[in-house]
Amino acid sequence: MPLVTFTRHLQRFFPTLKETEEVAGTTVRELLDELDRRYPGFAAYVVDETGRLRRHVNVFVREEPICDRESLADRVAPGDKVHVLQALSGG
Repeated sequence: MPLVTFTRHLQRFFPTLKETEEVAGTTVRELLDELDRRYPGFAAYVVDETGRLRRHVNVFVREEPICDRESLADRVAPGDKVHVLQALSGG
């Protein structure tokens, strides 16, 4: 299974979220759907109402940013490292 890591900031909204988790899935969308099953509301926090990755959220697979921010169809394989990062903005 892919290994997904998260920024600590996300634990503020999902207190039981581990820093690193094995998550079943073959695409970024499947990973986010599984995470939403584990942590209700997680997907809505990282994708908008159209299912597109939110502007201030980045996902990296094998240290490369994903290409498909709209349908999240980037492929992931067992053992891949996936990072979900929320960029903080403001002044």
